[in-house]
Amino acid sequence: MINIKTFIFNPFQVNTYLLYDETKECIIIDAGCYDNNEQEIILSFIEKNKLKPVKLLNTHCHIDHIFGNNYIGDKYKLFLEIHEADQFLIDAAIEHAKTFGLEINKQPAIGKYLNDNEIIKFGNSELKIIHIPGHSPGGIVFYNKQQEFIIAGDVLFCDSIGRTDLPGGNHEQLVSSIKNKLLILDDNVKVFSGHGETTTIGNERKNNPYL
Repeated sequence: MINIKTFIFNPFQVNTYLLYDETKECIIIDAGCYDNNEQEIILSFIEKNKLKPVKLLNTHCHIDHIFGNNYIGDKYKLFLEIHEADQFLIDAAIEHAKTFGLEINKQPAIGKYLNDNEIIKFGNSELKIIHIPGHSPGGIVFYNKQQEFIIAGDVLFCDSIGRTDLPGGNHEQLVSSIKNKLLILDDNVKVFSGHGETTTIGNERKNNPYL
């Protein structure tokens, strides 16, 4: 069974997710830890629960979701796994951070590009990748059918969707992708978003004004 731990990190209040199962293998999705205190928070949880980080993943590569990649990658000797279409955001991260008066370290080397319908495995668990472009070109969602949840990044929020006015954004593409790939899931599939509270597919199908 997959356990999901949520951390809220950095000035953008990103939800960083740590997933682990009974084998103690864990994956980190959207490592947003920005300063020493936030790094210590996630490190302490990993050590306290005797977890073994085996994958460093991103739903997408806007800077608020990648601040902690360098720390996690270096600490646990992990390469970064993203969708290739967001590589340009990795390449521009240092300059982008400066526009907010922030600093970001060079990102870890890419170990693997992730593709639509690919299966990610850790411990006894699996996640399916669903490519949902529109918020960013390489936006992906991680779906577990057995426990009925998705890690959605900034694709889908409670009663909202990701902004599409950033480089590579496309409103029509985002809405179409959500409708055709996410709203076909069962109503009770839980949505763990990149910011804010959790929701369900059923709630968003019924109440989301953008859909």
